[in-house]
Amino acid sequence: MDLVRESGGLAAGMVALRRELHRDPEVGLMLPRTQARVLDAVAGLPLEVSTGRDVTSVVGVLRGGRPGPTVLLRGDMDALPVAEETGLEFASENGNMHACGHDLHTAGLVGAAQLLSAHREELSGNVVFMFQPGEEGLGGAGYMLREGLLQASGETPIAAYAVHVWGLAAKGLFETRPGTMMAGSNQLHVTVHGRGGHGSTPHTTADPVPVVAELVSALQTYVTRRVSVFDPVVITVTQLSAGVAINVIPNSAKLGATVRTLSNETFEQLSRELPALAESIARAHGCTVDAALNLQYPVTINDADRTQHAISELRTLFGPEQVQVAPNSQMGAEDFSMVLQEVPGTFIMLGARPDDVPADEAPSNHSSIVRFDDDVLPMQAAALAQLAVSHLT
Repeated sequence: MDLVRESGGLAAGMVALRRELHRDPEVGLMLPRTQARVLDAVAGLPLEVSTGRDVTSVVGVLRGGRPGPTVLLRGDMDALPVAEETGLEFASENGNMHACGHDLHTAGLVGAAQLLSAHREELSGNVVFMFQPGEEGLGGAGYMLREGLLQASGETPIAAYAVHVWGLAAKGLFETRPGTMMAGSNQLHVTVHGRGGHGSTPHTTADPVPVVAELVSALQTYVTRRVSVFDPVVITVTQLSAGVAINVIPNSAKLGATVRTLSNETFEQLSRELPALAESIARAHGCTVDAALNLQYPVTINDADRTQHAISELRTLFGPEQVQVAPNSQMGAEDFSMVLQEVPGTFIMLGARPDDVPADEAPSNHSSIVRFDDDVLPMQAAALAQLAVSHLT
């Protein structure tokens, strides 16, 4: 097999699909037009194709010419509710945007399916292609797992891989690391209950507003005094709400924050201590509180053996200079973590910054002006295909 050369031959089709998806992005768990395009793209391939019951997922199973284990490859399909401002000729005009590159992930996974289908008889085992909706905060991977994803081929995969494009990194640069790759994403919700009244007589009330104001600062102090610097935490308060009338002290006030953790142990600590912190501050002001830290996505933990295997395979395929070991974990989160809790595997970043974008001016993923270079599609497809082949030949 010469997967790099063969994927180059598929580039035009992958680019066309990617741009079609980019023009018409869909958000959330229900992506009917995106699903239809994926089904059209894999029609004619020797795949056993099924779709989700509760979400618009697509699962394809390729059975090799000989029996053997199963490998899972994943591409997410959903976009973000961001108004695109890139000026691209194929830019979205519907108010949503593929600002995280999931259009490339979908097209690249189709390319991997095409590559592997061409070599089906040479494979000893099966490949599961996981086209997933709802990665952006909705846990689409969890829906697919509950609907039987890991038994799609009749047996649990021995390895799982995903490649994610990154707008800040140089085009064609792969990066991963063993252990914690990305943070867990959690949501802190606090409602402070007081006793409202007239704004001119706060002494006759139990004002909940100072409680949430104090809690904003207390959360930052908590991070520096209760959490090890070697197991970092990020707490960012993003929501504050209280009252309607300017001269009325409200009965309640609310705070919301995103909380990022790099270990399960720290999440457990924060689950206990952050609600207790809010309760103590509220009590000091004569108020009560409802507070909870809810797990959204677990920490993305790459299996050490699978990661070393992936690094070796990719360096052989693309050259050692194109594959780096990430020096640090990232504080973003990813629901492929749910798959990695069940199957040993690796989450890999792929730089996709266009050549005309200076490194010091590159926007990050989720920006309304971020652009991803189509040139990485053959690399993504070849990388995914090679990772599967490496276990099945």
